[in-house]
Amino acid sequence: MVCPQFMPQDHQILEEFVSLSLAQSIILSVYDSMESPSSSLLLSSGRGARLSNIERLIMCWWMFTGFTHIIREGYLAFSPEFYKDKTGCFFVQVWKEHSKGTSRYAARNAGVVTIEGLTAVFEGPTSLFAAYAIAKRKSYNDLLQISIFSGQIYGSVAYYITKSYYYWYYYVVFWIWIPTLVVIRSWKKICIVAFRSQESTHKKNKTE
Repeated sequence: MVCPQFMPQDHQILEEFVSLSLAQSIILSVYDSMESPSSSLLLSSGRGARLSNIERLIMCWWMFTGFTHIIREGYLAFSPEFYKDKTGCFFVQVWKEHSKGTSRYAARNAGVVTIEGLTAVFEGPTSLFAAYAIAKRKSYNDLLQISIFSGQIYGSVAYYITKSYYYWYYYVVFWIWIPTLVVIRSWKKICIVAFRSQESTHKKNKTE
């Protein structure tokens, strides 16, 4: 069976595929609302006063990313028959909506499912650990964020090797440009620390 609303259109969709029952706007509204409470609480809380607003926002992003990877990607990896589900489960609807962006999800493409499974098991917990590292001002937090981004960009590009961008710009692009900005910030911080260390060593050698 070939379904014209899926991309690429020449990808064979499973015969038992059941179309989604929720509108795209509802799925996005529910999904986006999941981030608002935690973000508001973290930004307005007096805890972690030593953290800047930028650091708090980045923590929110990594927390959102971590739970998204663990719950959403985990659901896909461990629910092999989501495509024929008729219960209206929200996460089933999310993945059926995802399948419009690339029909490889509906067809249970082994490569794509493997990537999502690895994302759920490794990148999800690591993203939460990144939020912890920022909160505790761990020295390795910037390197950790750059490492996570390397895996994220690989997974995100998987969406873009279909025939066109289709409408995925409204969702997947956030998993590219936001981490990119975070990585640029982390890279600059690492460079500053390295420069100061090098400068300090140079001055020490001159005095000796």
